[in-house]
Formats: sequence, C-alpha cells, structure tokens
Amino acid sequence: MNPPKHFAWSDRSLSPDERAEMVIKEMTLDEKIQLLHGLGWQAIFSQPECGPATRTISVLGFIPGIPRLGIPDLQMTDSNQGVSGAGVKGRYATAFPSGEAMASAWDTALSYEIGTQLGHEMRDMGFNMSLGSGINMIREPRDGRTFEYKGEDPLLAGTLAGSELKAEKALHLITDVKHYAVNDQDAGRIVVNSIISKRAMQESDLLAFQIALKDSGAGAVMCSYNKINGIYACENPYTLHDVLTKQFDFKGFVISDWGATQSTVKAAMAGLDVEMPGNDSFGAPLKKAVESGEVPMDRLNDMVRRVLRTEFDSGIVDDPPQPGSPDVMRGFAIAQKTEERGEVLLKNKGSVLPLHAASIQSIAVIGGHADVGVISGGGSSQVSPAGGNPVPPPPALLKDPLASFMLVQVYQRSAPLKGIEAKAPHAVVQFNSGSDPASAAALAGKSQVAIVFAVQHESEGMDLPNLSLPDHQDALIEAVAAANPRTIVVLETGGPVLMPWIDKVAAVVEAWYPGIRGSQAIANLLFGDVNPSGRLPLTFPRSEADLPHPIHLAPPKPDPGHPVPKLAGAPGMVGVMMGIGPFFDVHYDEGLKVGYKWYDAQKKAVLFPFGFGLSYTTFAYSGLTVKPGEPSTVSFTVSNTGSRAGVETAQVYASFPESAGEPPKRLVGWSKVELAPGESKQVSVSVDRDRLSIFNESSNAWELVPGKYVIRVGSSSRDLPLEKQIEF
Repeated sequence: MNPPKHFAWSDRSLSPDERAEMVIKEMTLDEKIQLLHGLGWQAIFSQPECGPATRTISVLGFIPGIPRLGIPDLQMTDSNQGVSGAGVKGRYATAFPSGEAMASAWDTALSYEIGTQLGHEMRDMGFNMSLGSGINMIREPRDGRTFEYKGEDPLLAGTLAGSELKAEKALHLITDVKHYAVNDQDAGRIVVNSIISKRAMQESDLLAFQIALKDSGAGAVMCSYNKINGIYACENPYTLHDVLTKQFDFKGFVISDWGATQSTVKAAMAGLDVEMPGNDSFGAPLKKAVESGEVPMDRLNDMVRRVLRTEFDSGIVDDPPQPGSPDVMRGFAIAQKTEERGEVLLKNKGSVLPLHAASIQSIAVIGGHADVGVISGGGSSQVSPAGGNPVPPPPALLKDPLASFMLVQVYQRSAPLKGIEAKAPHAVVQFNSGSDPASAAALAGKSQVAIVFAVQHESEGMDLPNLSLPDHQDALIEAVAAANPRTIVVLETGGPVLMPWIDKVAAVVEAWYPGIRGSQAIANLLFGDVNPSGRLPLTFPRSEADLPHPIHLAPPKPDPGHPVPKLAGAPGMVGVMMGIGPFFDVHYDEGLKVGYKWYDAQKKAVLFPFGFGLSYTTFAYSGLTVKPGEPSTVSFTVSNTGSRAGVETAQVYASFPESAGEPPKRLVGWSKVELAPGESKQVSVSVDRDRLSIFNESSNAWELVPGKYVIRVGSSSRDLPLEKQIEF
C-alpha cells in the first residue's frame, strides 16, 4: 500500500531514518510491539480464517503492518533456490539449481541475474521480503543444508551472495542474509554449542556476512539456532552488538530463525529485533518488560526504528509488490544458464566427453530416476515441483509432517533421459533404474556408452550419516564400470561425496541439484554444446578420516530430565525437527583452517581441490606482475591453448608472512576469462588491503602484518603455476 499523501513521512526526499523517526512518534506501545513478532505457533498450525491472517500469503512468514500509518504487512518467503512453498498457493516458481551450483559458476554477473529473476517472482506473488541468501561456511560437509550455501570460502560466498541480494533490493524487496552465525551443522542445531575463537569467526563465517552486507545493503540478518561459545546466537552480545551493529555498522534489523528466540530481555538487549514466527518472547512478555523498564523504551524504539527504516530504505512502502504472472520462460533460461555454468567436469579420461552423437549407436542411462526428473534439496528452501513430484514417496512418509518436510525426496520434472535422447536421435537409448546392479551392468555391457546418474538427498533438519552415496549406488557404479569402460557418472548431490570407484570410470560430472532445466543443461554439457566452466566452491576429500572432524558429532538422545530450549513448548513435530535434546559442544579447533585451508595446512591429498574444474579446452598462464598498493593490482596473461572456445576462472591466492599465523594460502580474488581458441588476454585482479589483513584479537581490529607475501595465480587452489613475492 502506498502511504497517503497527508502522511509527513510519505515525502521521499527524506532519509529512511527521518521517515522512520516520524512514524515512531505516532505509534502506540501495542503498535510498536506488533511489528516485532510473528503471529505465533498457534496461528500457524490452526490457520485462522479471521484477523490479520486473512491478509497473509504464508502465515509462517507474516507480520501485520499498521494500516492507519501506511505501514505495510511484511510478507516473507524463503528464496535460496527459488520462491519456496509457492505451489501450496497454486503458484509457479522457478526451481533454480542449488546454492552450490550457483557458487560453482564463480560469476557475480550471473548471481545478479539470478537475484533479479528471484526478485521479480517474489514481487509477482506479493512477497516483499526475501529470506535468502544462505552463506554459512562449509566447516562440516555432512551438514544437511550444504546444498543451500555457497561454499567454504568467505570471499567467494560473501561476494556471490552480495551480488544476488543487491539485485533483489534493486527491485524494492527487503533482503536477508542467514544463518548468523557458525550454524555449520543441522543435526541438533538448537542444542549445539559452537566453540570457536573470535579470530577464527572473524576471518571465516563473520567475514562472509560482512562482505555480503557491504556489497548488497541487505536489510536483515537472520540469527541462527545454535549457541556460540555458550550463548545463543539470537541473544549473543558479541555477534549481534559488538560485531554486527558496531563493527559492521549494520543499520537493518536482526530477525530470528524460526523458533530460535530463547528469551525476552536478554535477546532484546543483545540486539535481536524481531522474533519469528512466534510471539512467546516478543509479544506480551516484551510489552511487560518495557513497562517494567527491563527493556528501556529507547531500546524498543531502536528495534522498531530498524524495522521501519529498512522498510523505507528497501522501497516496500513506496513501491509495494503488484500481483503478476512470473516470467516462466525467462526463469527457464536463467535456471538453465546457472546449471550450465555451475556443473563441474571432474574427470575426463581419454576425452570420452564430449559425446559425438553421429558416432554413437547405443547409450545406457542408469539410475537416479533419470527417466522422470532431477533431485532437489528439502526443507524450507524446497521449491514446489511444477506438475507435482514425479517420484511418489512412501505413503507412510506423507502421513508424518516431520518426515514429509525432511525425508521426502522431491524431483523436478526435467528428465535427463529425455535430454540425452534429444541429443542422440539416431542412437538406441535405454533406461535402467539401477535397482538391480546385475541388470544395469548387463545393459551397460551391450551399450557403447553408459551414463550412471547417482543422487544424494539433503534436507534442512538433518545431517548426512557420511559422505558416501546412499542406497548402494557405489556398488552400482562399480558393476556398470566393470561392464563398460566408457562409463560416465553424473552426480546430483548437495555437496562432496566419496568416490571409491573414481579410477574405474571414464568421466565424472558434478551436476549438484540441477533445477527445472537440468535435463537440457546436463545434455548440453555431455554432448559438447556447452564447454564446462564450473569450478568447485568446496573441497572433495579422499576420506572422512581427512576431515577436521572425522567423527560427526550428533546430538545425544533426548533426556526427559534434561533442560531443553524453549522451543520444546512448540508443537511436537517442530521440537523434534529442531533437534531438541541435551546440549553438546562442537569444538572448531581447526579455527582459521576451513576447507582448502585445512587440507593445505595438514598437507593432505584431496580427491578434488577447491577451485578445480576441467574444460574441453586447455589454458596456460604467464607474465605475472604485482603492483602493491591500495588496492594491489595482480596482472597476468591467460591463453587458450586448445581448439575450442572456453571460459577460465583465474584465481588469485596470497600466502602470508609466517608471523601472521595464517593457513598456507587464502583466496584474495578471481576473474572469469572468455577465450577463443588460441586467444590470449591480459587479466588484472584488484586485491584490496583488507583481503591481505588478519584479525587481531588483542586490539579487536584488522591489521596488515608487515613482511613478505607471496601472490599465487592459477586454475585451482592446488594448481598455481605463477607466483611473485611482494612486501608490505
């Protein structure tokens, strides 16, 4: 709703802060409290037919506005991989590839394009607040939400998320970054205590948020369920006040993850502004705390001010969403482009890929329900499949709301089998489900090429038991590879997997969760219409023994006599989903050494390193020069030494002076380079001084350590042919 012209704060020439202050002066105490919480668990599960809920698009993400003052309702939706839950209202939303697929493109322009499409679709459906993007560091690759995030490096994740959210904000939406902070596993997420040093946080998880907020101007930060060094993230003075408010100068509001608010006074005074989706803490208890003086009126006004200034700053007051129809075809095109740029070619022995349709007479397509669709990630980011789920789950799962939320495997209707058939119209293409390895091997043995689709389902509310492919798929791949040396494995996974069969197959493609146009994108890569350019945003280890935490700590079994978080008072299935039980500690003793930094520091071999990805052409690097300054300029030449056009992701890393106490190297920049066959290009990458700084806990500040730095350039964290020493 547009504020009527007689409101003084409808003057758009005023700053968001001035407009917010004018509104606050007209508000009653009840109206202020109303803006700071959702409708409550009872409203969510009873779906009332009267009151403010009649205006909701989703009761789960709704805060009623104040019509008399021209303040709109907040209509929120998850949007990590598309507008989630739209199908519940009978609306279409584009199912994008997963967050890891987006990150594998290492492409800020593409991230902006994704954000633009997401923003248009949210507005078309009436939403005015986005609950994405997720950028938790992948400290624990078995985390069930790995697929939502953008890798293990803070510069990569923060930069890509910032570009995506900047595009959404440009369309007048409130944007949000989550889950703040160190929410690096989902099993027992509300009872886990993440123990980590301030320096380690600042140079990893918190840095990713800082970069994303600076680049995007996002209006909200979602605090997480877990404790951080013994204090819940949504009432943690260090992360919320000292870091977010003071250090980052964040002027937006902090919103709790759903059910993550554990107190009233403590949370409000630490920096939490909005409780979602309930009102147990910031409803009547907050009003009582304000009236008693436990929460000063100045702090309450600050909470309200942050919400209001964000509404004005984002544009949702002056330019509210208007009903519309999503541009389905544009969504298809961007989803396909994302997958084509994000899928990663990991192995290509003997250049078995690309396939040449004219010379292939028979193809076996095996496993992964490739005859009907591509798998997607579950939980709150699940995008409803257009036309329904083509792989019916067991009826027992559908009867259990918790199981259907987490365990049901949803496939998007984009069948890789059809894409392969379209590319090879003269070949005999046969499908085998892979349920019987012997039968699949028999088909592979009589086919010229065998393509095995292997899937791994991830979901919010759970973690993976291990990094192995589930349901005996390793044995299936072994059997097929033994029958046909021209076996290609296409992985549809949420994160890294172990590959005991890697030496026995000809090619491996990491397709992640491919989205609504996965069929076309995968087929285009397999048959060479697309030259693969994806690069891994996280490391694939050789074994779980090589992880910083070889044994994944899961929550202890619930103890009726043990104190549990307040969320236990919510409906039973919600409490179970959140992992209610005794508290347990996870010590992130690896500290600064997240992902590739750990493997480098431990001198461990990996299956595939951070930044790795093959192409159908080859590249060479030469002529490195480094000009120190603010910023420093790293220049070099990249040449396409192959016979076809391709895109290289040139990566720049820095090794610090020994006195800095840093891991062996850190990503400090990159550049996407498009090259024709035989073409060379001069590339320059700017490296800001803060990329070369460390966090000093003693001074509580970032600093540049004097000494000698080594700048390294190449195609992955383990392939850096150019290096040059500089000194600061």
